[in-house]
Amino acid sequence: MDQADFVHMVRMSEHASADNSRAYRRSVAAFAALGYAWVLGCLALAVGILLWVVPQLLHGRFRLALVWALLGAGGLLWVSLRALWVRFDAPEGVEITALDAPDLFEALARIRRKIKGPPIHKVTLTDEFNASIQQLPRYGLLGGAVNHLSIGLPLLMALDRPRFLAVLAHEYGHLRGDHGRFAAWIYRTRLSWMRLNHSLADDEGPVAAATQLFMRWYFPRFSAKTFALARQDEYEADRIAGKLLGRDVTAAALAEIEIRGAWLQAEFWGNHWCAAAGNPLPVGPYRSMRRALAKAPDAAFANDALRQALKRLSNLDDTHPSLRDRIEALDATPTLPEWSRGNALALLGPDAKRWVAHFDKQWCRDNASEWKQHHAWLGRVRARAEALGASTAQSSAADLVELARLKRHLDPHADVRALYELALQRSPEYPAALRGLVPCLAEEDREGKLQLLHRLWETGSSDRYWAARTALAELETPRLGLDHDAAAFKQWRKRLERAQESEERAWEELSGTSFFSQIVRHDLSSFELAELQSELARCAPLARCWLVRKNLREYPQRRAYLVFVELPGMDDESRYHLCRALERNLSLPGPALVLWAGESPTLQQIERSAFEPIYSR
Repeated sequence: MDQADFVHMVRMSEHASADNSRAYRRSVAAFAALGYAWVLGCLALAVGILLWVVPQLLHGRFRLALVWALLGAGGLLWVSLRALWVRFDAPEGVEITALDAPDLFEALARIRRKIKGPPIHKVTLTDEFNASIQQLPRYGLLGGAVNHLSIGLPLLMALDRPRFLAVLAHEYGHLRGDHGRFAAWIYRTRLSWMRLNHSLADDEGPVAAATQLFMRWYFPRFSAKTFALARQDEYEADRIAGKLLGRDVTAAALAEIEIRGAWLQAEFWGNHWCAAAGNPLPVGPYRSMRRALAKAPDAAFANDALRQALKRLSNLDDTHPSLRDRIEALDATPTLPEWSRGNALALLGPDAKRWVAHFDKQWCRDNASEWKQHHAWLGRVRARAEALGASTAQSSAADLVELARLKRHLDPHADVRALYELALQRSPEYPAALRGLVPCLAEEDREGKLQLLHRLWETGSSDRYWAARTALAELETPRLGLDHDAAAFKQWRKRLERAQESEERAWEELSGTSFFSQIVRHDLSSFELAELQSELARCAPLARCWLVRKNLREYPQRRAYLVFVELPGMDDESRYHLCRALERNLSLPGPALVLWAGESPTLQQIERSAFEPIYSR
């Protein structure tokens, strides 16, 4: 099934669900039953052939056809049993019990009573900024379920108790009542088919080929047909959380999670790795993360992060609706929330610091090799910065901007304003210097920031989108003694719309054309390449990486890239999310589209057309 057919089937399912929810659910159940019928039919056929062939062979009737029938029936029986008994690994994390965290388990018990949900069989604490309930099949397609609740320690640090309980109520809401049981059964079935599809992908032989043919027909259609059900379930879980903790609390939790998650990715983790400059041994991040999350995010960053989140539309890459759709479905206003007062760590009991120390120690152990490599790379950064700093009197604007960037690599709080100002003396309209100087100005110097952003816009560079976003974030942020400038806000909003249209054309050109057309070898300097390789080394699942530059007609001077990665041992959903994270976080001097070696493009196409790998583990 191609993407257009998948989208069409999802839309048809959404319409069917809206027109008659009961009829839609019956059709989903019937289509799920078709999969069971195929598995059971194959099992019955295999058993029937074996019952016919084995007695003949035992009576000495050895014929080649009977031997082939025996082998085929054995293969079919094996595939059928694998389908019926797909096994799943339990979620990673440290198991906690009611003895460890009595307040947490008491809260879970109250939520369970109110929504009449099933028991939670296992609760684990993880290092992710997330919380989730997974209902894993106990016996594959045969049925049964084990409910696992995973709670991220960073989420407990970021949210106060009411907002965190709203998150738990949302997750528990997926398991509520009869509708929840039906949705959970479909979810488990979908998970089983996904795992089976992945496990059979590399099998060979006629039985495997026939099975893969059915899976290629059935699984995409099952995913599309159940998509509307999964999305409805997200809205229903939000509604339950709003009913138990309050709509405003639930909406505020959604917004705060979005903003603080963006801040962790954009600011915290980069700053933490900078600590490797002065520490040859790894430093755990969670103690400092706890202190950082106790503070309010920068107002301009928060405004921009919320605006970007609210612009995103619900799409078919994720069954979760967009942030705007979720908040509006709660009859709440999508605005910047008041920040959590305190955190929810008390739910872990009086010894919550023990868990912070535990995950700090685990992080140091897991990242020891990458930290050592990063420490060595930052040593080269220091040497390069010292070489550039020795001749600033003769340095070009580009050299001064590079020196400022290197100093920030070594110390995120380094004062580099003078370097950017000197660069602008050498080249008054140098875009990188204008962009770098903006965040160096004082918060109250709105006029100075807007003047720099206006100059950056007038250069006509590919930084226009960033300039408009930054200007609007500044104008939306209340500043003591400064009135709202409606005229400037209107001007920059129009500019953002123009820049957004141009960015969309550029992105369509980067992602929509043939992967291997208009590409050349990457243009990174040896220093930029070493920086990228250092970041790739921290991505544990990555085996190899290729990098090419894509020439864009929309922005001929923009450095844009395609990144191809080999991610063995991961399912496609995990690969998708990892690639999106790499797009956000890789230090490349331009936008990048990250693609994994799979069906399109294949590993063979990448090896043939993307030149040599830039990184191999």
